[in-house]
Amino acid sequence: MGVGNRSEVGTVSGFLLRLLRESIPRPQTRLAEDLGIDLGTLQGWESGRRPLGNVRAADLLRLRRTLALLGADAALFGWLDAAMDADRILTAVLRPPGDPAAHPLAGWVQSRESAHLLAWAVRGITPPALLAFATRPRRGPTPAGPQLAAADRADFFVQLRRTAESADRAGERGQLLRRQSLYLTSYDPAPDAEDWAEQALRAMRPALALRGYTPRWIEARTAATVAARQGDPALLHDFVAALDGDQHSELANLSYWAYWLGSMPADQGDDGFLHRPDSAAWNPLHLFRQLVASLHDAPGTVDLYVHSLATLLDLHPWLPLADPAAARHLHGRGTELLDAALLSPVSRRDLESVHYRLQQTN
Repeated sequence: MGVGNRSEVGTVSGFLLRLLRESIPRPQTRLAEDLGIDLGTLQGWESGRRPLGNVRAADLLRLRRTLALLGADAALFGWLDAAMDADRILTAVLRPPGDPAAHPLAGWVQSRESAHLLAWAVRGITPPALLAFATRPRRGPTPAGPQLAAADRADFFVQLRRTAESADRAGERGQLLRRQSLYLTSYDPAPDAEDWAEQALRAMRPALALRGYTPRWIEARTAATVAARQGDPALLHDFVAALDGDQHSELANLSYWAYWLGSMPADQGDDGFLHRPDSAAWNPLHLFRQLVASLHDAPGTVDLYVHSLATLLDLHPWLPLADPAAARHLHGRGTELLDAALLSPVSRRDLESVHYRLQQTN
């Protein structure tokens, strides 16, 4: 059933509820009995016909606690709020609100988990952290991910482009709406996606020419990362070079990473936390582990990871001693990256500094 036949999407949170139930494990009939609800209600939640986002707060709390008491996997609980956020975004993109300022992408800074769940629903890209749950053996031809209707998957990116193009109508929320819509369009598989992104990025490119921190700093970061995802790492190389040595920009970059990687609460309504970055607001050890675990060799993106790690270790030189395993992994990956000659001159210097620091702590 397409989204045009119902008011809201519940596909993503419904699928996550199914993963939670299967992790116990529990058949639907037994879980419905445990919850004191009829089987049709539970089936409606899992299928997405009855979005979990519409469930009363008291009932949702009871559902969470019952699942926890029955032994549902704790790793999945952290994804439930993000799944409901993903459903809200899907609903708003496919059925845009009359007031763009009311769009969820204009109302809060989305988390990495919600972005990954959206990519799962519209592109079939399973979040790495959920791969083991999604690929468990099951009886019969059951789906391995959220099943959004084919027409809705195709329409999602068409509508998302329109959202980005009309973001100015959201007033002071327009910048947040535009940049978050633009980031999500980088998942678009359409043949013209790269050309469209290049046109859309033009409005943000002036921010890349600014030096020092300004309220448009996050626009520059978004433009550079989207361009890198589309195959052009040059803007991100320039962005990293501009970060170097500017204290506010460096701290804002770490703060954004901390938000994106779950090292601080995902409850920011706008980008204001970057205007007043506070390293006490996030967990540096968690951030170190997450940056190390996420480090990969995608052109351009690897430079941002490397520079961010170098900045973090300058700020907290004790981190390798606090987690020797992560430090060893970083040392090994660093050796591979230095040998592969993938890095810009600035990032190569950063990585050589990190490498030296890690060798001194061994």
